[in-house]
Amino acid sequence: MEFEQSPIQGVILIKPKVFGDNRGLFVETWQKERYEEIGITYPFVQDNHSRSVYGVLRGLHYQREHAQGKLVSVSLGSVYDVAVDIRPDSPTFGKWYGVELSAENQWQLWIEPGLAHGFAVTSETAHFHYKCTDYYFPQYEAGIHFADPDLAIDWKISSPVLSEKDKVAPSFKQFCRALDL
Repeated sequence: MEFEQSPIQGVILIKPKVFGDNRGLFVETWQKERYEEIGITYPFVQDNHSRSVYGVLRGLHYQREHAQGKLVSVSLGSVYDVAVDIRPDSPTFGKWYGVELSAENQWQLWIEPGLAHGFAVTSETAHFHYKCTDYYFPQYEAGIHFADPDLAIDWKISSPVLSEKDKVAPSFKQFCRALDL
């Protein structure tokens, strides 16, 4: 298993060893001691699974309270996955990191609590998995607009399919003003 620290502290690309033959494949998706060795020591309390079609963009999401750390992966298809540093005291505040996660590469992305997260589906269909360190609290759910020009994220798709809440999410500047930054 390989672990690569991204340019954003707390965002780690994980490349598990994949064992495959004519029957299919096997991959270890979580092993407490191995992940603790690289600093993922949070308890996981909730797993989520979403299925989306090409062009769906979900994000950028975070929780104002009860911030969730997420270990994310794809079991069918592919997505372009993005983490944005929204921690005001971080040296990479306002920076983003993106990577393709797919059923083919079996990579995972660890996104520690306190960052915004989103993904865009780049295949016909994608099954996306989230292993979360805190529960979902809809009353604390928040977002930043996916197409914010200050972030300038290249989502690798055009004409994204969005939820109503993602269409009207505030800009990064509005997010900063709300924090008095």
